[in-house]
Amino acid sequence: MTVPGRRTHYRHCHLCEAMCGIAIELHGDRITAIRGDDDDPFSQGHVCPKAVAIADIHDDPDRLRRPVVREGKRGDPDARWREVSWDEALDRAARGFIEVRRSYGRDAVATYAGNPAAHNAGAILFGLPLILGLGTRHRYSALSVDVLPRLVASWFAFGNQALIPIPDIDRTSFLLILGANPAVSNGSVMTAPGASRRIRAIRDRGGRVVVIDPRRTETAALADRHHFIRPGADALLLLGILHVIVDEGLARPGRLAAFTTGTDEVRRLALRFPPARVAEATGIDAAAIATLARDFARAPTAVCYGRVGTCNQENGTVASWLIDVLHVLTGNLDRAGGAMFPTPPIDPVPAAARFGQAGSLGSFHSRVRGLPEFGGELPAAAMAEELESDLPGRPRALLTVAGNPVLSLPNGARLERALGRLDHFVAVDIYRNETTRWADVILPPMSPLHQDAYPLAMSTLAVRHVARFAPPAITPPPDGKGDWEILLELATRLGTGRLPGGRMLGRALAWAGRKLGPRGLIDLGLRTGPHRGLSVRRLLRAPHGLDLGPLQPRLPRALATPGRRVRLAPAACLDEVRRLEASLDAGEVSRRAGELVLVSRRQLRSNNSWMHNSRRLVKGPERCTLLICDEDATARGIADGDRVVIRSRTGEVEAPAAVSVEMMPGVVCLPHGWGHGRPGTDLSVASERPGVSVNDVTDDGFVDTISGNAALSGVPVTVEPAVVATMEPTAASARA
Repeated sequence: MTVPGRRTHYRHCHLCEAMCGIAIELHGDRITAIRGDDDDPFSQGHVCPKAVAIADIHDDPDRLRRPVVREGKRGDPDARWREVSWDEALDRAARGFIEVRRSYGRDAVATYAGNPAAHNAGAILFGLPLILGLGTRHRYSALSVDVLPRLVASWFAFGNQALIPIPDIDRTSFLLILGANPAVSNGSVMTAPGASRRIRAIRDRGGRVVVIDPRRTETAALADRHHFIRPGADALLLLGILHVIVDEGLARPGRLAAFTTGTDEVRRLALRFPPARVAEATGIDAAAIATLARDFARAPTAVCYGRVGTCNQENGTVASWLIDVLHVLTGNLDRAGGAMFPTPPIDPVPAAARFGQAGSLGSFHSRVRGLPEFGGELPAAAMAEELESDLPGRPRALLTVAGNPVLSLPNGARLERALGRLDHFVAVDIYRNETTRWADVILPPMSPLHQDAYPLAMSTLAVRHVARFAPPAITPPPDGKGDWEILLELATRLGTGRLPGGRMLGRALAWAGRKLGPRGLIDLGLRTGPHRGLSVRRLLRAPHGLDLGPLQPRLPRALATPGRRVRLAPAACLDEVRRLEASLDAGEVSRRAGELVLVSRRQLRSNNSWMHNSRRLVKGPERCTLLICDEDATARGIADGDRVVIRSRTGEVEAPAAVSVEMMPGVVCLPHGWGHGRPGTDLSVASERPGVSVNDVTDDGFVDTISGNAALSGVPVTVEPAVVATMEPTAASARA
């Protein structure tokens, strides 16, 4: 029986990359339940605990619903925040940027975009033009603490950063996982809802799964085999695997040979790294490396999935590139069951090439350390030092969009101090968090449930082609603005402020917003995209989404390199391997007795730093714990549950220890995203369970040598019982 006022709304979950289909039960505009959509062709009913917490975020009393401006000194925890009208807030925001640019030039304005922006089509469609229109070299984003090495490797090999090979997990017979935990993430740069089910299906059909990770993860528990690896040694492992494949005549590039260059160079390179040479540095036995290589090469189909662990290290670009080399030499690139390139309903590959976003590396560099730009964006690891430095061109104003870099970037405490030097800071955000508490103006967008939903970015990474579009689930408030409207109105005001080129930008965006809006632009993209017959109207008639079929080969037609060839031997990667080889010979990449290095971990009931104000997600036992193996704990007099001090070159934090068989000796692990409860924030639930920020001890001086991506994995640390740290003064305090 139909109950008056009750209805079910179908859309995708916007909280992570998995884009699981959800069914939201509503009574009027009140959410009564959220469950997985059993009729969704992609996720088939799968959801994780975060999906249910969408209601918590939507109804959160701490969430900002109107613009606020700070009255008082920046960083003052007692500063008063005053609600203002949208016109006053936007005028004040734009006026500050205009004044800074007029006084100090266009590079005096910096921008930072966080991960949530990638889950909002409106923020992408109207945020990127605004940021590009500002014309500043100080562009930063979460990409360079996450996936930048993968993008650089794609640009090297395929000529376009948007050509990202995705594991065809549903058809492979051998899955090798490096530094990833899809059982928890449901894919990262691999949109795969229900990843655990998909992994079990590989074994059910007679295939094999091998996990390489310094932690015995939830994914490792599903695999046939798990090997510990020393953090940062993935490139050496891959070189050892490639050696066996080349040396034993197992290379079978097949049709790829006809449009690949550099094969001879990488073959000669691989022969210099027999498994016995890299075994000690990787922590994996030479015989195990050889077996892994043979099994991968001889499998009917095989794919290597490398993720955060392979990117967030000193050799991140080299490791990402070597994964491509492995796929090419074994013939597993661009074929069913291997690594394939999605053809989403709105394809970014031709658009990136057309609008100059295919990629670039080193066309300019950061002022202080000389880190290279990629795609016009500087590595976020340079952000704090750039804000601090008094060299010409220092950023004096900052725009953040859906980001919390104080908790997300390495050496977050340094960045926090640097924010105090800004003349003007505007944040587009729903919370007053650890970063936005430093802002002058906070512009809060409406809930995603008040807006259309189309997974523009995540569809480009999906392991199967699907399409879905959903209208607002809940009636938008009359005074609310979507992300795109905020960015559009800010751009319009900057344009009318007569910034160089700003008037044209403002007028163009105003026209696009007035005539089309995100829905109109998405409809245009669908109608002109690679899958015929799609439109917003058609997707609205299919609330569960449409299954558009499995991934299909795209090479060589999709390549953007000269002659449409895969470039397998980029000079930058070859040079970096030579440097790595010298370090190997010098013993610099082997573990030293007593040394500890730090890695982070993702948790199922958490997503970066902004999911901790949901009580249902943070309740239960303490989750911000330091995982440490029994051997390392015993050597330091640490028992399970003891509080310990974790200290690095850049700082120290204190957390409870969890002695665990999960961890490799010499490696300790803190989850990322915690560190709440700082003065001036307004996150009542998160403040009750603050945890500590792993990025208070990561090192912004430790980066991937090619791309500048933050090397958050493998940071040298010391760990000792907290009581010792409090009883014995440090050298610094003794001097004081």
